[in-house]
Amino acid sequence: MDIIAMMAEQKIQEAMSKGELNNLAYEGKSVEIEDLSNIPEELRMTYKILKNAHIIPEEMEIRKEIISLKKLIDCCSDEKEKSLLEGRWNQKILHFNVLMEKRRMSHAVFNQYKSQISNKFR
Repeated sequence: MDIIAMMAEQKIQEAMSKGELNNLAYEGKSVEIEDLSNIPEELRMTYKILKNAHIIPEEMEIRKEIISLKKLIDCCSDEKEKSLLEGRWNQKILHFNVLMEKRRMSHAVFNQYKSQISNKFR
């Protein structure tokens, strides 16, 4: 065991003996391990920080709004209201598609730039 691990273990043992770790908010509850395999390794920490701060990307926010609007449309019995909701739903879908296309384009440009840089160093 390295010195850092030994010091950490000692601090944990001291806190336990003083009762500082009793009655913690999640004591006795299982820890959910989140699957981050679909997120690039270099972005995982940023993702966790933003998620814990309850900040989500714009496209995810729009997705949530699209789902909410669809549920409202499905439940709506007033044709005029339903028509208004469908208009908003279509706008959100269009906005979402534009954002995703921009992302695809910027990703393609980045990959092209990356390959050009790689070719210069070969």
